[in-house]
Amino acid sequence: MMKTIPVAPFDYLVFGGSGDLSMRKLLPALYFRDHDGQLSEGSRIILASRGDQSTEELVPRVREAIGKHVAAEFINDDIWRRFVGRLTYLSLDATAERGWDNLVHLLQDQPDRIRVFYLATAPDLFGDICRNLARHNLITPQARVVLEKPIGHDLASARHINEAVGSVFAEHQIFRIDHYLGKEAVQNLLALRFANSLFETLWNRTAIDHVQITVAETIGVESRGGYYDKSGALRDMVQNHLLQLLCLVAMDSPSSLRADDVRDEKLKVLRALKPITAETVGMVTVRGQYRGGAIGGASVAGYLDDLGEPTSDTETFVALKAEVASWRWAGVPFYLRTGKRLPERVSEIVVQFRPVSLNIFPAEAGLFSANRLVIRLQPDEGIKLELVSKDPGPGGLRLRNSALNLSYAEAFKIRFPEAYERLLMDVVRGNATLFMRRDEVEAAWSWVEPILDGWSRTGQAPKPYTSGTWGPSSAIALIERDGRTWHDEPM
Repeated sequence: MMKTIPVAPFDYLVFGGSGDLSMRKLLPALYFRDHDGQLSEGSRIILASRGDQSTEELVPRVREAIGKHVAAEFINDDIWRRFVGRLTYLSLDATAERGWDNLVHLLQDQPDRIRVFYLATAPDLFGDICRNLARHNLITPQARVVLEKPIGHDLASARHINEAVGSVFAEHQIFRIDHYLGKEAVQNLLALRFANSLFETLWNRTAIDHVQITVAETIGVESRGGYYDKSGALRDMVQNHLLQLLCLVAMDSPSSLRADDVRDEKLKVLRALKPITAETVGMVTVRGQYRGGAIGGASVAGYLDDLGEPTSDTETFVALKAEVASWRWAGVPFYLRTGKRLPERVSEIVVQFRPVSLNIFPAEAGLFSANRLVIRLQPDEGIKLELVSKDPGPGGLRLRNSALNLSYAEAFKIRFPEAYERLLMDVVRGNATLFMRRDEVEAAWSWVEPILDGWSRTGQAPKPYTSGTWGPSSAIALIERDGRTWHDEPM
């Protein structure tokens, strides 16, 4: 068990507190932190939403959510009673007056403690909620606000949200969350790069041929069809998750791990991305939309059937080729892909090194591949370094590819905190290193928006792909015409 230190008492107020995100991610994460002793005595969790119910009426639903998303071995009656004792439900209208006086009354007895306002709502409510918090004098020097993605649907809307929230909160109080940055393997990428001279000296165009970043899902749009059809894979996944991963791979070493030092380096990467325009969008991007097929041996419906609409030009798959115009990365392509209804659920970063400059081995030694580093984010977090070694035994020199494989679960034999567990506590501590700064968000939109415009101007419609495959065939052509291949092998 990892040693944990309780944080100072705090109030965690979740707007949209009875919604799906709260029940599926936030409350289980806070329960785990309570289980591990990080919630100090007196800390409170306040769930606010429009529903007219009492705390007692909501508790059974919270218990059901904890039972569903927390393994039975971690559910303890004493811890549950302590956790449920922290809960308070408030019926409150974020955009009107109803319920705000009750919130003021609840918080006024602890004016000096840390207050976290978590906005698990639609982004168009962010401004209204923040203005109401200010109007009711609830924003203290110890207050923070957490913004869930998406922050806007384009650059203009992102700026509008940032300005609305920034008009009442200082930038250091604003935590724009991307749960991918809380994953253990993502953070380990910083240690891998900057604590190991072996890798950092090779982490550039001289040694690296290309980089692949894949975030694949087996599920379809499920109940999110209404939202997803207005968003699509580029907005929903590339603009935030994949670009953040690209930044961590490509950034130069920060001078320290202070939040702004790290985010300054990520911002440099975003600003160095080569623009994709209407003239190039057809060559370096692929849009796809899933059709019916099979996942895990079971038949699944197509996107239009899931959506319940006869037509839609929303993409559920994106593959693209990005380039970072810097001394470190000039000429090294970054291939990004993400999609729904793909063959397996996997998120990984693949760093493909260049082949040896001179092959001195005879033909009978066999063929071998260049070194490759695979960083698996989910499932089964781990790192695999593929090397070439001699095949043991007599009878001449034979070479084969082998791997140094680090599985976090096997190596450390502890339960790793889920991403939200870490990030929720980082907010309380005021540590913004794993959160996006305003200029990062807007720089990402500045790069993504021309792709959206290019698709619109050129009429690049999503190409159909069968559920259970790795996307449209043109996604394979995207990388193979450069003489490379997608990495689709298990760890």
